[in-house]
Amino acid sequence: MIAHRLRDGVRVTSLDLYWIPLGAGGHCVRLSGRAFEVIAAAREHRGRRDLFHAALVVTLDDRRCTIELAPSPDADLASRGVVACGPVGSRLLDRLRLFRYELRCWPDGTIPDLGHAVGGARRLTTDPACVRRVLELVATVPTPVWGRDELGAGGMWNSNSVIAWLLTSAGLPAHTLRPPARGRAPGWTAGVVVAQTAAPRGSAAQVRANSSTAPQSV
Repeated sequence: MIAHRLRDGVRVTSLDLYWIPLGAGGHCVRLSGRAFEVIAAAREHRGRRDLFHAALVVTLDDRRCTIELAPSPDADLASRGVVACGPVGSRLLDRLRLFRYELRCWPDGTIPDLGHAVGGARRLTTDPACVRRVLELVATVPTPVWGRDELGAGGMWNSNSVIAWLLTSAGLPAHTLRPPARGRAPGWTAGVVVAQTAAPRGSAAQVRANSSTAPQSV
């Protein structure tokens, strides 16, 4: 059953961003993430930084939903609120569940590592129209190959790209958001760029694209 959220008799509407350390709850993911960052830091001639994975928690009309990109563990997609799937690494491998990701918009759902989020929830908006727009957009998120730059955004597509795309497409200033200190969110800029490029002229996302430049390293 969908949880109800009331505060002093008033309906609660909110959109919260969480920065979760990559691999917070999984040893293998944490090690592979560290290896990736070692290589990236050496290639870019900079110090190593902590990697973060972004997720959203939405509350609207007393209903709570979690939005996250995650590996696909089994075929029971409906039980996790899955609205889209995509390939990992190569489209030639997406018949294998191991090489498939899923986008969840999960009513009363859970995010396993949410308790590890650094700084807790970051409240982005309480505007019902904006929050509703985010929910409407989830099913339209692009699903290119995870870990590659199929869309020509100048960076790989991943879970951070999805969250940045959603926020930008909904008219929120995703290009100004940063992970916690000494942190990095690979893929974030790619999501901003793809959303700004596809935005209709005059839309909120396009106006922001014309008035600002997405950061090149997030």
